[in-house]
Amino acid sequence: MFGAKSQTSAFWKARTMNDARPADVSHYALGLDVGGTKISAGVVAFPSGEVIWRRIIPTLPKRTGIEILNDAATLADDLAREAFDRGIQLGSIGLGVAELVTPEGRITSDQTIPWRDVPVGAAFSHLGPVVVESDVRAAALAEALLGAGKPFRHFAYVTVGTGISYSLVQDRTPFAGARGNALVFASAALTTTCTKCGAVVNEILEEVGSGPALVNRYNQRIAGDFVARAQDVVARAAAGDPVAAEVISQGGRSLGNSVGFLVNVLDPEAVVVGGGLGVAGGFYWSAFESATREHIWSEDSRTLPILPAALGSESGLIGAAAAAWKRNRGVNRTA
Repeated sequence: MFGAKSQTSAFWKARTMNDARPADVSHYALGLDVGGTKISAGVVAFPSGEVIWRRIIPTLPKRTGIEILNDAATLADDLAREAFDRGIQLGSIGLGVAELVTPEGRITSDQTIPWRDVPVGAAFSHLGPVVVESDVRAAALAEALLGAGKPFRHFAYVTVGTGISYSLVQDRTPFAGARGNALVFASAALTTTCTKCGAVVNEILEEVGSGPALVNRYNQRIAGDFVARAQDVVARAAAGDPVAAEVISQGGRSLGNSVGFLVNVLDPEAVVVGGGLGVAGGFYWSAFESATREHIWSEDSRTLPILPAALGSESGLIGAAAAAWKRNRGVNRTA
């Protein structure tokens, strides 16, 4: 089923017979962050969390799930082979996937990557013990262990990019919920009825505040010179484009409205925001932060820290590796 596994099984069998682990205390894990746009992978040393080296390939999500899986497995094999050549033995493999994932590692949705109920871990099991986790919980774990969430016992991690999700982190452990679904934040409609005209509004936050939403809403309002990336809309707003500024403001304030509600419900010590758009700063961040504080009811909570993710775009792959490291070493601390 998985071509990459059958092609390399003999090599990895030979690898385990010739343990090349360096004579130090580091544990090396392979992390893969599988998103709708790209697959990021890297070899990570623990407990430091240092990314030794990394590679990125496009996801090309229009293809079948097996095609994407074979690409991810081949990427993992390439990195593991390079690790072996450098005298590093991988102890575990972690995958962060942009889907719903149960606490047992079963993928239960296929909104972005068509891996619902596919035994994804089997494609990587020849490399070592495998942990499959949702991408938002993986990134939240990385920020809890090594990033902006490290000073806090309880914080909410919000990721804003192709999609928008969240994770509550308690004592450096992301909360999964009963079914692994405690991350849905911006995909369901917020239904309201206008008190003046009676119209029913079913607004979906991801269709207003996510990266693709900013691009679509901006391009719909201009006659030409279209943009392809949310960062382009942010840049045009900063340069004085009034349409871009309005789209960015609406997106940031809509996100802030929902994050303020999240703070009211969860009462975290802090909010950490990651994802490509979440760490972009600028006009989007300003609109988001001010709206968040406006929608927090308690004065005690209104001044809580709202911080960009410290690990940036690497939080996903570091967190995926960290999930595997923790599971297989039973470690719940950093150096």
